[in-house]
Amino acid sequence: MNNPSKEAKATKPAKPKFFHGVKAEFKKITWPDKELLLKQSVAVVAISIVLGAIIAVLDLILQYAVDFLVR
Repeated sequence: MNNPSKEAKATKPAKPKFFHGVKAEFKKITWPDKELLLKQSVAVVAISIVLGAIIAVLDLILQYAVDFLVR
């Protein structure tokens, strides 16, 4: 009286290990060279500073507008 579900589980092929898949995917990554990495990093920092300044100016303008309307 063998249970068919247990036999089916025993004959299933083993799933690939998670870390083996991760290792295989990491081998496919193409890392940027130093020059490209530096250019992109500078661009991200510069855009962040510019957008931060724009948001600060808009915040200041809106703050004065709200204060003007409340008074």
